[in-house]
Amino acid sequence: MVVITKKYAAILFDMDGTLIDSTAAVVAHWTRFGQENGIDPLLILASSHGRRSYDILKIWAPEKANWDYVNEIEGEIPKRNAEDARELPGARKLIKAIQQVKGKWAIVTSGTKVLAGAWMKVMQLPVPEVFITADQVANGKPDPQGYLMARQLLNVPDDAPVLVVEDAPAGIRAGKAAGCDVLGLLTSHTKEQVAEAGPTFIVDDLASVEFVRSGDDGLQVKITLPPEDEELLN
Repeated sequence: MVVITKKYAAILFDMDGTLIDSTAAVVAHWTRFGQENGIDPLLILASSHGRRSYDILKIWAPEKANWDYVNEIEGEIPKRNAEDARELPGARKLIKAIQQVKGKWAIVTSGTKVLAGAWMKVMQLPVPEVFITADQVANGKPDPQGYLMARQLLNVPDDAPVLVVEDAPAGIRAGKAAGCDVLGLLTSHTKEQVAEAGPTFIVDDLASVEFVRSGDDGLQVKITLPPEDEELLN
């Protein structure tokens, strides 16, 4: 077992696959969409996780790629499939600890405000002041725009260390492109898929991350890595 203790000016979380798991609900959603529009749902699902619905629609149904339609279909997901979502291990404990010390944190998600807000309400999870959603950025993940926007809104200096927490390859690449350390979680993809995207660390979920203490220069966290991932540190 390898334990890393490091201080970060801020921690930026993806939402789905990081704090909550709504995979089953998203699969049901894209399956319905594919069946209703004559598209093989498996083709859509092969590239949809961690990416904006808007960007997926541009590929498979460009005539529907507008924000009014995206908000309409995403707003239906929690209504139809709320029972399919679950809170992921360690998420609530970590973000509550950060909140208690008024640490800097944000959520940067590929979901719209309608969808992301609904899921956080269903899960009754704390909501940060900085909450970047798909409809706030011109370019979705793997573009780093969302994470760069969160850094700016949190007033984090360009040279200050920031930790991004992600589960999807597109999000991992976005965090890296934003100049952050990236913690890759094995909640939605295989270890090989996560490793290929090049995160700084890999763990099963946020149960492997512990808040240690805060200071004027940031948040100190302890990350427990499995022994076989020691090579990531070299």
